[in-house]
Amino acid sequence: MQGQATTERSWGVEQRLEFIEFRLFWEGGINRSDITTFFGVSVPQASKDLSQYQVLAPLNISYDKREKRYLKTERFAPLFLKPDSDRYLSTLRSIADKTLLASETWIAYPPAAGLVPLPHRHVDPEMLRLTLDAVRGRKSIEIRYQSLSEKHLGPTWRWISPHAFAFDLHRWHVRAFCHIDRTFKDFLLARFSGIRDSASAMIGPDRDSVWNEIFTVILRPHPKLNENQRRAIAQDYCMEKEKLAVPMRLALLYYFVRRLDLDPYDEMPNKSEKERHVVLDNKDEVKAALERANSAPTIASEILLTPPSFPQPKLR
Repeated sequence: MQGQATTERSWGVEQRLEFIEFRLFWEGGINRSDITTFFGVSVPQASKDLSQYQVLAPLNISYDKREKRYLKTERFAPLFLKPDSDRYLSTLRSIADKTLLASETWIAYPPAAGLVPLPHRHVDPEMLRLTLDAVRGRKSIEIRYQSLSEKHLGPTWRWISPHAFAFDLHRWHVRAFCHIDRTFKDFLLARFSGIRDSASAMIGPDRDSVWNEIFTVILRPHPKLNENQRRAIAQDYCMEKEKLAVPMRLALLYYFVRRLDLDPYDEMPNKSEKERHVVLDNKDEVKAALERANSAPTIASEILLTPPSFPQPKLR
């Protein structure tokens, strides 16, 4: 019987034991230099870590004298690591898009990986830093923002009270109360071109009903797929009885529907099962939810439109 993990060990030791198991599981082996290089510990400490792992999980690891390497056994059963394909592939993606160096990850030998290129949307680091500060400190900020709506022909200054960030798989948004439109809405971080003032927020995230509501989308394989194809799609998405419940914030529903090309309004009824593998099982509920999100009420209080504590706009 394998040893049991314990909370009595220090966090650093636990990390190194998990690292040993990561390398054994995903790459089949590990040696002392892997530990010393990544964690910066001494050779004796790395030897101690490997010896401790052998005591705790003797059925998981064996030493190959010819390779001078510790190898995973056929009876391997994780003790410290919960193998996670999503975590591994996310790390591989970060290596492929150069967000991380391979040496900064636990992956020693990343396989060749390619990504579909997307146009880069630049977010100014200073704009991000000031917005993060506003979210953490419950502040309102005055931003210079380029909207694409017809009424805004160029960048305008406006006060917003940001409270969260959201990613739609392509772009980062800030969820905030707009003190001009008097409602909560999304602002693209890449369109911030200036932040010139801040003040205490006059409204909190508890008033953002669209953000706080959780809505569940039900997906199913396209009905025109044959039985084997539907079974394959169900397996791809970990569906149960060919259905998958996907809970999300109501504020993100529009992006989810658009990114997966789910077409709740039947605008492309002739799109084939080869182009769209999954469809909405609760289409009417999704349409109602989208309409509810789009018709979020304005907050009419004048104090929210022009809070007296806000500094006067600075001419620049």
